[in-house]
Amino acid sequence: MALLQAFRPGSTLLGNAELAERTGLSKSTVSRLTQTLVGTGFLQIDTLTRAYRLAPATLSLAHAMRAGSDILNTALPLMRATAQSQHINVGLAAPDLDEMVYLESIRYNPRPSLRSVVSGQRVPIESTSLGMAYLSQAREPQRSALLQHLARKHAQHWPALAEHLAQAQASVAQKGWCAASWQPGVVALSTPVRCQDLDYALNVSLTVTEDRDAVIERLARILLDLHAQLQRALHQH
Repeated sequence: MALLQAFRPGSTLLGNAELAERTGLSKSTVSRLTQTLVGTGFLQIDTLTRAYRLAPATLSLAHAMRAGSDILNTALPLMRATAQSQHINVGLAAPDLDEMVYLESIRYNPRPSLRSVVSGQRVPIESTSLGMAYLSQAREPQRSALLQHLARKHAQHWPALAEHLAQAQASVAQKGWCAASWQPGVVALSTPVRCQDLDYALNVSLTVTEDRDAVIERLARILLDLHAQLQRALHQH
């Protein structure tokens, strides 16, 4: 699974040496496992470069996950309706290690963004509203383990980052949401969501050029209303 997770957008082809570097596994172990993954149909080998790419079987796993996700099937119509009516971006993400993975991203922001966001895309927990909203209500021992990992990862800047995360947690506790501007010119607000004992984060975002406070106030109302709609729909299921 670590080998499959090593493939990201922009990393279409990876050889055994690159996979070993990305996973920390020995080259001999990687060589054995890549052959197994080729044999089981999860990797394909490129005959020219002798490197590997993800095979179609991985896409069928993603489709099965999406089709079987109760929260995504419940949230998607509500997210789409909100994005269309309010002309904003709406996203739903779940944690994976020290990143958040978009389960769905609906883009209706009328202003172009420097960065497109699609389902399956990963963003860092520590610098995005999605990640900070999740972390604000993550349960133990996962939360402590993740904070320890982030402290090691960002040792030089950890005091400032820890304060930033604490402020986001306080914002969620007081207002129900936290905000971040991870992309230049984009304001994003997120709130934590729990479904069937699993934790997620819901967000809305908009490209802004002026009057940021007014945009945040508007997005906060939209986000909390969408969150309330989602909670009611989940309880009906």
